[in-house]
Amino acid sequence: MDRGLRLAMLVLLLLLLCGLGQPTWPAAVAVPLRWLLGDPACDALLDLAVLARSWLDPWMPHWLSLVAVALTLALLPVRLPPGLRWLPADVAFVVKILRVGLDVSVRLSRKPPDTFVDAFERLARAQPGRASLVCTGPAGRSFTYGELDAQACRAAWALKAELGHPAALGTREPAALLALAPVPALELWLGLAKLGCPVAWINPHSRGAPLAHSVLSSGARVLVISENCLESGNLCRKPSTHRCQRQEDRTHTVRLAMGNGLRADVWETFQQRFGPIRILEMYGSTEGNAGFINYPGRRGAVGKMSCFLRMLTPFELVQFDMEATEPVRDKQGFCVPVGPGEPGLLLTRVLGRSPFLGYRGPRELSERKLVRDVRRPGDIYYNSGDVLSMDLEGFLYFQDRLGDTFRWKGENVSTREVEGVLSLVDFLQEVNVYGVSVPGCEGKVGMAAVQLAPGQTFDGQRLYQHVRVWLPAYAVPRFIRIQDALEITSTFKLVKSQLVREGFNVGVIADSLFVLDNQNQAFRPLTPDVYQAVCEGTWKL
Repeated sequence: MDRGLRLAMLVLLLLLLCGLGQPTWPAAVAVPLRWLLGDPACDALLDLAVLARSWLDPWMPHWLSLVAVALTLALLPVRLPPGLRWLPADVAFVVKILRVGLDVSVRLSRKPPDTFVDAFERLARAQPGRASLVCTGPAGRSFTYGELDAQACRAAWALKAELGHPAALGTREPAALLALAPVPALELWLGLAKLGCPVAWINPHSRGAPLAHSVLSSGARVLVISENCLESGNLCRKPSTHRCQRQEDRTHTVRLAMGNGLRADVWETFQQRFGPIRILEMYGSTEGNAGFINYPGRRGAVGKMSCFLRMLTPFELVQFDMEATEPVRDKQGFCVPVGPGEPGLLLTRVLGRSPFLGYRGPRELSERKLVRDVRRPGDIYYNSGDVLSMDLEGFLYFQDRLGDTFRWKGENVSTREVEGVLSLVDFLQEVNVYGVSVPGCEGKVGMAAVQLAPGQTFDGQRLYQHVRVWLPAYAVPRFIRIQDALEITSTFKLVKSQLVREGFNVGVIADSLFVLDNQNQAFRPLTPDVYQAVCEGTWKL
């Protein structure tokens, strides 16, 4: 019997009991007894109640209530539903969210509003010697509220002096901030905030045309660049080094780690090395209108959802057509939701309390991210482009990135951006960029299928120098596949699905394959030995 039909029958039964004036508490008591004690213990208690009936007669409920108990135990599931196992944590988290939201609303309702800068300055005055940031590493040190506030004031005065007159930034025009190190970035941002300037944060790992596009599209009057960005010369992310575990690794006062993109195996290794530190994994995006937090701490999950949170931020996980690059729809024209544990495209509903503000520039860029008529006529959802799955307990797991973007080294890589850079090379005629999975690596690594221009040959050294100049390190393709012609659809779109499935497997692909070789600064032929080294993790990507 369907679970919904059983629950409907149970509700009708309880309503009938109430209509007859009979108590319903015996049925309510029987359910937690069964779920908490199990079937054998619950049956033993019922048998004891029957044996001791002569002594329990004064307190025995009406026989209709006893019938309701029997039917309740028969209709309800044997074990506690997975979604209810985390009910206390779900309720506590929603209460915290509502309290924070009320506090923010009260602060913003003040005239003038009580901002983050106001709260920071109060702390700096009240506790100037209290540590606000602690940087670890060989040159690590702590920064107090007083030090950060003083540096922010210096930055504010320096910006005023540089612009020629004190009122230059008084019009609250936006400023663009390009900073690599977190502490200087925070000091500069606080200085600009003290002047009342909104700040557009520029990705310091960008370079070339993408960097220029980010600055120009921000609408900023002033570009502020921290000194370390000018001196470093290399804005690439340095890979982390792995050391053997030491005894002092667990000698610390860290109790909480927050972030996103932590794989389940790294999560386990991290806690084994540094101790039982609580980890809060999160999911979200800059332009998105919703996010998730794994507040119970389930390893590998990016978030936790409950019926309460879903009322506040409605979302859907729907089936997705890889070839048509759009959600699958049923006969009525609505999107088809996926089942528990199945991967689906994340769509978040656009509401007044969770709006989609869109992108700066033409309105068409924002309209592309909206999906209409998802569950009912007229509704509007934001297309995240991410594939997630949700289990029966409400935990969400990141699966993949769809469309023209994939994720590598914690960064979103735009295939169109990489294709535009590669198309500037004179010996390449057509370019198709996509992401492929590599054993043991998080996310997907970039790969490009290319068609050579007539009469041209592939130059791996020239291509290496070109992508290193024009692309950030995380966006550089690691593999090149040379094809006679690139496959397109009937609507003249490049086909990526088959290329993604084949990956960079030299045993399957007959085309010429090349791999990025940083040591020799060139793209070299991908041989079976190198392929094996990549799969085993001994070849550094």
